[in-house]
Amino acid sequence: MSKKEKGEVHEFFEFAESLVKQTGELALKYYGRGDPQFKFDEELVTEAELAIREFLGTTIAERYPEHHLLGEGDDQTAYRHGERGFQWIADPMDGSANYQAGIPIWGVSLALFKNFWPILGMFYMPVTGDLYKALAGRQLMVNDKTITLEPEVIANNESVLLTYSRFHNEFASTFPGKIRNLGCTAAHLGYVASSRAEAALLKYVHIWDIAAGLILLEAAGGEIRYLDGGKFHLNDYLDSQKVDKPLLAAPAGEHSMISQYLQPL
Repeated sequence: MSKKEKGEVHEFFEFAESLVKQTGELALKYYGRGDPQFKFDEELVTEAELAIREFLGTTIAERYPEHHLLGEGDDQTAYRHGERGFQWIADPMDGSANYQAGIPIWGVSLALFKNFWPILGMFYMPVTGDLYKALAGRQLMVNDKTITLEPEVIANNESVLLTYSRFHNEFASTFPGKIRNLGCTAAHLGYVASSRAEAALLKYVHIWDIAAGLILLEAAGGEIRYLDGGKFHLNDYLDSQKVDKPLLAAPAGEHSMISQYLQPL
């Protein structure tokens, strides 16, 4: 990487960190304003999502008008591979049900790719103040502390496996520890990357749900594979199709140790 390219990446990194924090602060202005009579105040969440999505998209477009943005509802066909083929992949409000319910496990997820190669990933949780950030292939930083995964996972009754909402309808499990769904895919990946959980089982996700989290996880020494052990390639889903096959996020080399406890029904 040339000196110019390094400077450009550093600029992107600083811009992304500032953007996720600003977007998170905007989301906080709507947080906790839901009607307590409704379990899910769709009107509030829609208003908040529209505001933060517009802010994030406008900010990127003003700073980098030649870049493309992909998120839920965006048009992937607008992206063009080429010399300036930069693509931001964002989920401005991952964990919207938690957001409405006043549960602090939600946040802003943002990744940057160039010609389908990852450059950076970030996930910011405004309520807790946790910021996960990494340049692709470098070190994971959580609140400016370097994090590296332990090379070996030992599953016991204190272990945590994070899952998705339909897990118990689709799997039988002999996992010896705790099985939890926290309602936020990016947080699941961040928690695995920072050793707060041993693994996360994912399904029914889109690229904007996992792009940043995958970069963070890989920076810490983890990886996402299909549950059957096959390699997962994020680029296969850049057309926005849903990932229907189960994925397992875990420290590199530990997928078979976790998957042995999971039997599809």
